[in-house]
Amino acid sequence: MVQEPETSFQDDVAATKRVLALQDGPCILVAHSYGGSVITEAGTASSVAGLVYVAAHMPDAGESEADDGRRFPSDVSKSTAVKKTADGFDYLDPVQFREYFAADLSPEQAAFEARSQVLIADANFHAVITTPAWRGKPSWMVVATKDRIINPDLERWYAVRAHSHKVEVSGASHSVYVSRPKGVAAVIEEAASHAR
Repeated sequence: MVQEPETSFQDDVAATKRVLALQDGPCILVAHSYGGSVITEAGTASSVAGLVYVAAHMPDAGESEADDGRRFPSDVSKSTAVKKTADGFDYLDPVQFREYFAADLSPEQAAFEARSQVLIADANFHAVITTPAWRGKPSWMVVATKDRIINPDLERWYAVRAHSHKVEVSGASHSVYVSRPKGVAAVIEEAASHAR
């Protein structure tokens, strides 16, 4: 697992490439949310056999996820839930976290996620992709149909544009990997089966 510092897009791409360099065989990169932009940029390595986007962004060359988000605005983009620190890091208001990020989790699980969220440099959302890995690698998109962080229609649009294998998870929030772990794991296993 890559622990992204989320201090800059370049730092996150470098962290991903660092972990990739330690692997000894074909790899599947799996990402959630903003992490989709990271694997899109970092996934061009020859060891990467496929990409799995879990309710994630998938920009093309010359695009940022902020630009793409304007194509199909999300519920959170129209809300007051996104907060910013004085030094330019974003986070979700813990009071509104469950409503936007984790509506299909228990109140206790959502509260834990709200308290443990990693603050992210706002500039990361505006980082422009140079070479999108999905243009040359097979990809899978898990669409969370009740996602309020990324509009599900944007997730679908990404999947169509990239000719991704698309799996829709009905009723799932942005926290689909927690609320529907078996379904997400099945998509990852399918991608891995193509890497052998």
